[in-house]
Amino acid sequence: MGSETFVDGASIQRMLHEAADEPATLSPPQLRDAYEAELRAVIDANGIRTVADETGVPVETVADLADGDAPTVTLSEAAAILAVDGDGRDADAIVQNVRDHLLMGMTTGVIDVDTIASNVDLDLSGQEVQQAIEGRIRMTLAELAAIHSYVAERNSR
Repeated sequence: MGSETFVDGASIQRMLHEAADEPATLSPPQLRDAYEAELRAVIDANGIRTVADETGVPVETVADLADGDAPTVTLSEAAAILAVDGDGRDADAIVQNVRDHLLMGMTTGVIDVDTIASNVDLDLSGQEVQQAIEGRIRMTLAELAAIHSYVAERNSR
């Protein structure tokens, strides 16, 4: 579950949805931990103050992440943190990549939002799951982990 891969000898950061090699084998809390490990790697490399200043994420939230706590972090905030790494990715592209990955997984597994809502431990309706995936309402890393874990598990059958 490292945070880097190498292409033509150059190090590139993995995307958030790639934080775990086999997400279907992880519980939502374990998957969220993997996401947060990716964020911690960026914070460790760049510093709490730099990450907070460049992202607009409150310094307390960044410090809590760095300390291994599990503050409420949205997908947008996580993407902004990953974008600090300076490898050319921007936060919007990271968010879109995560959304695309979820939608492709749903298509592959023939999974609808109502099925997700009834099979994950979230207080979201199918409509709210759809809105979160589409970016019309905020999605926390905990919600992302629950949805991602379920979709990955269904596709591993």
